[in-house]
Amino acid sequence: MATESDKLRDRLDRATAHLDPPYAVVDLAAFDANATALAERAGGKPVRVASKSVRSRDLLTRALGRPGWRGVMAFTLPEASWLVRTGISTDVLVAYPTADRGGLAELANDPALADAVTLMVDGTEQLDLVDEVCPPARRPALRVCLELDASWRPLGGRVHVGVRRSPVHSARAAGALAAAVAGRPGFRLVGLMSYEAQIAGLGDAPPGQAVLGTAIRVAQRGSYRELLARRAAAVAAVREHADLEFVNGGGTGSVAATSADPAVTEVTAGSGLYGPTLFDAYRAWRPTPAAFFACAVVRRPAPGLATVLGGGWIASGPAAGSRLPRPWLPAGLKLLGPEGAGEVQTPLTGAAAATLRVGDRVWFRHAKAGELCEHVNELHLVDGDAVVATVPTYRGEGRAFL
Repeated sequence: MATESDKLRDRLDRATAHLDPPYAVVDLAAFDANATALAERAGGKPVRVASKSVRSRDLLTRALGRPGWRGVMAFTLPEASWLVRTGISTDVLVAYPTADRGGLAELANDPALADAVTLMVDGTEQLDLVDEVCPPARRPALRVCLELDASWRPLGGRVHVGVRRSPVHSARAAGALAAAVAGRPGFRLVGLMSYEAQIAGLGDAPPGQAVLGTAIRVAQRGSYRELLARRAAAVAAVREHADLEFVNGGGTGSVAATSADPAVTEVTAGSGLYGPTLFDAYRAWRPTPAAFFACAVVRRPAPGLATVLGGGWIASGPAAGSRLPRPWLPAGLKLLGPEGAGEVQTPLTGAAAATLRVGDRVWFRHAKAGELCEHVNELHLVDGDAVVATVPTYRGEGRAFL
């Protein structure tokens, strides 16, 4: 009797029989189901799509066309400007501070662009750079969002849980920076953002590591309680100096928890649309895998081995096995420890390896979402057992922002 994995493999193989690997596909039914689930988990608060996790304008448009989705979180200023100019959105928040002088000059010299793009800042040095590029008297007021660092620092700061982002950690520091921004001509403070990476981006059920999973869950509960109080205080401090349009937080792994915070007005998500392998380690919600890439078997070095051409599409982050792509279909394949996923070839073992022939496809899942698109020029969109459209990635449009 065919398993669900067998059915998925057969469907993807039939849909793409006319294509030569390597190539990437997005299963539209899974993509749409994930978009619906994320919006439902947001509890009525709008979901801002994280463009770095999608990296295809067509699929950004598809997500934004779904109920509950509004606005884009871009990862660079040039990308944000491009998305506005090409009609993807008129509400684009740049997730990280920028030192792109050309991008700032373009923003400062286009009132329509300046009205659509919001810059991220966590210090007055970034404001100084903007003024250096274009003095306040020669530009429209630029939209600004403050980033509040969401890491947890228990034991008087002797322990750091989370990623190192903004230097603005306390409500007092947020209020002081808000006062500085409000007192500067040429800027308009419209938002506050905090990304709780230790909750949103860290799976609480790592496979085969029960003790670690328990420790992660304990830390996440403590971090969440602390952030609820600190974020509320920071928002109150910032609102003394500006009428905020939005307070943004979260990511795919914390949409429900973050949206439950009364201080937050919107959440961000993106990875959950594609469902990469890092999100298999979450208990609360796991997206349906929607994005895959295929490689062709080109040799059989031994009876129990099958080798595909390529496959070494490694994800960013700590150099660990969790960042390797995972052979997904047929089920039961594994990477070889000494070789891993290689740039030009990837040997595979496991029970299914013995059944593969030269020319067969092996379907992989990437560890992270949008980084898959840095390896292909296009995504083939699958509906049922047919490719219904082929759309360009950022790379396919000649855009490489980082």
